[in-house]
Amino acid sequence: MKAVEKKQTALQILAEYRYTPPKVERGYANQTLYVNVSDYTIAAKPVDEKMKHTFVGGRGFGLWLLWNAVKGTTRWNDPENEVILSSGPIGGTTVYPGSGKSIAVSLSPLTGTVMDSNVGGHFGPLLKFAGWDAIEVQGKSDKEVIIFVDGNKGLVQIIAAPALADDNHVLPEQLLELFAETPEERIGISSVSTGPGAEHTLMGCLNVSFYDPRRKFVRLKQAGRGGIGTVLRHKKVKALVVKYIGVTGDSNGPANWAELTEVGKRMHREIYEQDPIMNDMRSNGTPYLVSIMNEFDLLPVHNFRYGSHPEATKLYNTEFRKYFSLGIPDGCWYGCTLACSKCVERFQPRTGPYQGQWVHVDGPEYETIAGVGSNCGVFEPHAVLEANFYCDTYGIDTISFGTALAFAMECYEAGILNKERTGGLELRFGNAEALLETLHQMGQGKGFGVIVGQGVRRMKQLFAEKYGADPAFLQDIGMECKGLEYSEYVSKESVAQQGGYGLANKGPQHDEAWLIFMDAVTKQIPTFEDKAEALHYFPMFRTWFSLNGLCKLPWNDVEPADNKRKYPPRLAARVPEHVRNYIQLFTAVTGREDVKEPEDLVLMSERVYNFQRIFNLKMGFGTREHDAIPYRSMGPVTVEEYESRAERYDQQLREIGFEPEGKSTEEKLAALRKYREQRYESLIDAVYKRRGWNAQGIPTLETVKRLGIDYPDVVALLEEHLR
Repeated sequence: MKAVEKKQTALQILAEYRYTPPKVERGYANQTLYVNVSDYTIAAKPVDEKMKHTFVGGRGFGLWLLWNAVKGTTRWNDPENEVILSSGPIGGTTVYPGSGKSIAVSLSPLTGTVMDSNVGGHFGPLLKFAGWDAIEVQGKSDKEVIIFVDGNKGLVQIIAAPALADDNHVLPEQLLELFAETPEERIGISSVSTGPGAEHTLMGCLNVSFYDPRRKFVRLKQAGRGGIGTVLRHKKVKALVVKYIGVTGDSNGPANWAELTEVGKRMHREIYEQDPIMNDMRSNGTPYLVSIMNEFDLLPVHNFRYGSHPEATKLYNTEFRKYFSLGIPDGCWYGCTLACSKCVERFQPRTGPYQGQWVHVDGPEYETIAGVGSNCGVFEPHAVLEANFYCDTYGIDTISFGTALAFAMECYEAGILNKERTGGLELRFGNAEALLETLHQMGQGKGFGVIVGQGVRRMKQLFAEKYGADPAFLQDIGMECKGLEYSEYVSKESVAQQGGYGLANKGPQHDEAWLIFMDAVTKQIPTFEDKAEALHYFPMFRTWFSLNGLCKLPWNDVEPADNKRKYPPRLAARVPEHVRNYIQLFTAVTGREDVKEPEDLVLMSERVYNFQRIFNLKMGFGTREHDAIPYRSMGPVTVEEYESRAERYDQQLREIGFEPEGKSTEEKLAALRKYREQRYESLIDAVYKRRGWNAQGIPTLETVKRLGIDYPDVVALLEEHLR
């Protein structure tokens, strides 16, 4: 303890703020923390009832705080941009599974507009129990700093960062040593940081830590999407650290403890009974999805050209389970019986600065396996785990990295790139050595890796301007929308998933609408009206999780035993009993009496979802042209693609009245493309109408008035665009 005190005494405190930690009541601390690292301002902001009613928490609080901090002309690297983290009223509840999520919000380096990214770990809940519903970090420091919040002492400090590691499998351990006064206090400390790759690329992730007392080391979860880690690094914030000792089951101050424990016990019992016979998340985590996606031709292979591959079996969960610490369920917050967060305890990289050393790897998740694995043609579990480890320690989003590198690989094989242009990298599909070398270059800020780290949108522009590549071809195969790289599902045979990607506010991320199975496999949403309804309900319900600090997995990755017998298929997909759980959960925590039906939950999300669409409009986006998607997400681009599934595509042409017999592949490609592009535009029309938006994708004045978000600046912005 004396050694820790000595370390802390030696720290240079740049600013300090003392407060009386409030008791969390009905899920809220009722204040947010503002920190400006330019002038070292630290202040509290009140959270009133209107803010709670309209924006709820989590993503909603982040959007509202950022809206009031930036102008339409603000860019991601301007000091007034912020990094905001918030949990939500249910976040931190220990008696219901999946209640440890936080949402990060910022202006994105990749998209130029507002980004949200959800993450597990302990930071959001501990921050709230320390007395803050959110933290917003603004400004840009002239030196590296740490922002430290001690919820037991009622203390916030801006500290000049001492000499600490940049790599993020080391830094959180050092932060524990710095701020834990006893070994027992480690469990009450969580940090948010990123790595050197975030400085050299636009796809930096945030690493959120939690201490694993059984393994006795720090674990990491990632808010990966959109480059928020790059923003934090640009501000010279080394880390955000929160300390709170004393989490209990009722730390959230629930309005009705009996109701809360009743719904929690019911769900825990269901997971114990149903998870082993459904997805077995406790043993497999999300890698179980690889085999399912490969079987149904939905797994991205070679830059989304194909949906399956014979070697994909090498990436099935059975292969990764050999590496996992079996017998230890892994939840990323207390009380999560689904426990899907897997860990490889002893792993030895074969390349890079940690070659031959023993490290641990958090994951891999499905998205990482599909992104750096099958999408890049790399079917080696060890290479996937190594890329996972280095992405985390360098602070790079595995999804954007995998999708961006797969695009570069296709450009290499198409002759747009060569060894001279890549600095010697042979970027062919399946070249694990080149994949890892590119990743190391991104972490070190050198070579062609820096170009890959700018993302697909900027690579398209560069390759056209510098190398004379066909812009139309690059647009077709460049898997990004709104500047964000696609997450890892092949949407060619699901127009609903195409809409789920193209219409997502932040860009193509599946956490808004994962409709690919309902649409492409079980055929539950056949008409445009059905798809539009699904693209209303599911994004709204998934948004609701991001307002409350919840993981979506306990919603429909485990189901009551009688769910499919009790309800028709389309309704069963919503898991009505679980929706009722969430109503009971929300009211038990918050005490709100106006939430009684599923529609009341959807209404909460509609307010925030439409506000985020309007935020995009404020930043110069948010209209129909920005919902356009690359053609590869609709259908085959190349002759090779078409001919790999020729029987399927020929039959589809017959169904629309085009006889493929005797036609060239080029003619068939053109006919199929015309049909599929028209179909996507028809879907957009139907979704806009269902959401209460005009033909350009702008929420109408009637919609914002109905939702109660008709603030004067919102109305003025809409009137300017609706003339």
